[in-house]
Amino acid sequence: QVQLVESGGGLVQAGGSLKLSCAASGRTFTSYTMGWFRRAPGKEREFVAGMRRSAGGEYYADSVKGRFTISRDNAKNTFYLQMNNLKPEDTAVYYCALEDSRLILSRTRDGDNYEYWGQGTQVTVSS
Repeated sequence: QVQLVESGGGLVQAGGSLKLSCAASGRTFTSYTMGWFRRAPGKEREFVAGMRRSAGGEYYADSVKGRFTISRDNAKNTFYLQMNNLKPEDTAVYYCALEDSRLILSRTRDGDNYEYWGQGTQVTVSS
């Protein structure tokens, strides 16, 4: 049973930083696509950032490009989302998601293509 556990959310002032973690357990993925998504109150879930094993490179939503950085620690089976220069509009519940295949790039931003999800962590940015 695959489990994804997020942590690192909290309350921060605009301009501040947070680092989210997503610890994966239960299986070793030889090929995967990993994504961070968020859902703000009253809004649809949206893609934030993603990466694919062995594909190289990361990709971001335009709204966070230059401010957020996705990374991983293979030894710890953990993914991260470093969020800098946070804005009130970044307030949302953030979710990590994992799919045990390498999705084609055009499918990586659609959360319906991911099988495993974390429970979410709240990020609140005050103005």
